[in-house]
Amino acid sequence: MTTGEPGGTLKLKAAALRVGGRRLRVERGTLVVPERRSGGDARLIDLPVVRIPGERPGGEPILRLGGGPGMTNLRFRPPAALAHHDVLLIGYRGVDGSRVLRCPEVARALHGVGRNLLSPASRVNLARAAAAGAQRLEQGGFDLAGYTISEMVADLEDARAALGYERISMLSESYGTRVALLYTQHHPERVHRSAMLGVNPPGHFVWDPFTVDQQLADFMELTQSSRARRAGRGELLEAIADVLATLPRRWRGIWVDPGKVKVLTFVLLFQRRTARLVIDAYERARAGDLAGLALLSLTCDLVLPRLFVWGDFMAKAVSADFQPRRDYAAELDPPGATLGSPLSLLFFGGGASWPVHRIPDEDRRVAPSAVETLLVGGALDVSTPAEVAARDVLPHLANGRQVVAPGTGHVDDLWRLQRRALERMLRRFFDQGIVDVAFDAPPTESEVRIGLAEIAHGLEGLTAIALAASIGAAAKASRHCR
Repeated sequence: MTTGEPGGTLKLKAAALRVGGRRLRVERGTLVVPERRSGGDARLIDLPVVRIPGERPGGEPILRLGGGPGMTNLRFRPPAALAHHDVLLIGYRGVDGSRVLRCPEVARALHGVGRNLLSPASRVNLARAAAAGAQRLEQGGFDLAGYTISEMVADLEDARAALGYERISMLSESYGTRVALLYTQHHPERVHRSAMLGVNPPGHFVWDPFTVDQQLADFMELTQSSRARRAGRGELLEAIADVLATLPRRWRGIWVDPGKVKVLTFVLLFQRRTARLVIDAYERARAGDLAGLALLSLTCDLVLPRLFVWGDFMAKAVSADFQPRRDYAAELDPPGATLGSPLSLLFFGGGASWPVHRIPDEDRRVAPSAVETLLVGGALDVSTPAEVAARDVLPHLANGRQVVAPGTGHVDDLWRLQRRALERMLRRFFDQGIVDVAFDAPPTESEVRIGLAEIAHGLEGLTAIALAASIGAAAKASRHCR
């Protein structure tokens, strides 16, 4: 339900926002926008807006855009380095507003068919579930053509105008960088500076399986045991391929689903600390102990269905990147690939399912830009590889710089392993336009002492489910999908 206010209306009131167990003094309000701007008499929807006032305001406000799609944009505590800027959080349509694209049909289908989540039968079942969910939403009055990144960009501009800011800076992460790129393309005169962490260019809601292999090999060399690190990259990848090809269907009464093992392996590779656990599980499996991979299979059922607002995930990814003439099933699990591209195969490999409301062609490519832009990525980022940003984004930025953090994975790793250097870099960039390159390689971790295999061996009955859920929490923390 909307507030009954006309489109473009925004009123803020003092409030509190709880983030990470802490309460922030903020101003909250509701922005009223059309559900679809090209829809004529489209209904209005509400989007939450949060302004976190700077302690000593002095610079342009910073619009923060978080990861997803299918995740909230309202969970962010500004670092001290940005204390003299107002920080703006604009709710993502489809997730945070009065109309949420919940799709329990997809969540149920993510349990798979025939004990293989990535089998053709499972993928077709998921596609049918997505189509059924979309049909139910449309029958319930949702105009699914309005839930695109292009419409979100218009939301941001409406919010900026309603707040009375002449210009803004942007701090975006993962999927949010795609939104930031498009906002800058449409409103370059409104953007002062843009810092993007874990850059997701157009086309990259679909992961390339051989790029995944390359990043996997890099991670393995860094995080494996001293014995395994002495092996070559090819041998390490072959070892994982052999393990996946020979997985038994049961371990101590637990069904081992190879598709779920692959999907959760991929998700946990986003962060260095969880990647170490996964790679250790494969090393142990190679030696004959399948316990860790069995735990991954069990945990996937507890984590994946709850990972995103799946209707929003589908709406944004399909409208932005889906290409009907591509053979996704063949492309995303090609011969010779170790892990393949499991999440992309799962959602794109079953054929067109969600209604394809394609965004304009000009919104599906990177446009030339003169805005001062900083690209930051981790050298071990499996989700948004730094080399992709260097190839597909940086050449289009007349005033762009890229910095790659060694030994670092996706966005959460940047904040966890490189926080001090990252905050210093952001402060100098937003305040002075200076790129202060100060990342160091994180220290090499010790051998994994308590891995997934040890946890699995100690699990029995309900304890197994409870502890598997705790492992799932780590996967959930890695869910800056793009």
